[in-house]
Amino acid sequence: MSHRLITNIFFLVLAFLIASCGSHTIQDGAPIPRSESSAHPSDPLPKNEPRSRYGNGPYYRVLGKTYRVLDTSYGYQERGVASWYGTKFHGRITSSGEPYDMYAMTAAHKSLPLPTYVRVRNLTNNRSIIVRVNDRGPFVDNRLIDLSYSAARKLDMIRDGTSLVEVTAITYDSPLVGEQTNTTTKTIISSSEKRTSIFVQVGAFSDFGNAKRRHTLIQDGGIGAAFVDQDKASTEGLYRVKIGPIDDVIQYDHIVKKLQRLGITEMHLVMD
Repeated sequence: MSHRLITNIFFLVLAFLIASCGSHTIQDGAPIPRSESSAHPSDPLPKNEPRSRYGNGPYYRVLGKTYRVLDTSYGYQERGVASWYGTKFHGRITSSGEPYDMYAMTAAHKSLPLPTYVRVRNLTNNRSIIVRVNDRGPFVDNRLIDLSYSAARKLDMIRDGTSLVEVTAITYDSPLVGEQTNTTTKTIISSSEKRTSIFVQVGAFSDFGNAKRRHTLIQDGGIGAAFVDQDKASTEGLYRVKIGPIDDVIQYDHIVKKLQRLGITEMHLVMD
């Protein structure tokens, strides 16, 4: 075999290897549990910890977008979509400077101070856990919190990958100056309790005419199951525009995309 032919073969093999490496993407996923104890860790016991040296802003940028870290976790509660991360990030350094352990009960959040303990309740099955937020993310549209593998497993959301959840801060912070001191304390709901219905609320109006116009806009945009609900418990006599009930994340994501095309970006999950 000639020297020229050997050289040509070498460069062909080298080009193939480079192309293969360039097209290879490390996939995230679930590990093979090391043991039963690692697969089912206990929830962490919330405690008053100092803010971590890293990851607390007050601002940071990811993928060209600027995020603001909340001054306090006091009174924080939000509903949205939870995802989870596993083997791809196991052992990597989190935003707080701690190594990520997919077997620990931790989570990533875009704006809560690090660390913050939160209660996460799966709205589809009422399972509830406590996790310690020590990382930033998820930096994906329409995602609220990224759970560790073990946390997601305890909420029974490994198979689906995502779930509709409620996140409530277990806070040791004091309210900011001028902030109302009354806040709702959520209790852990057992899986045996009756499941409530989930809706997307896209506006609350004191005037029925404004609520009806929002309702018409949504219907004309091809979003079904929208209705106006009068909040009789409100002293302001609010009319809330809702869509639902919502069964899963796929349906929720579909509705959110349609609302965004209509120019509606302020929305949140509510339960009846």
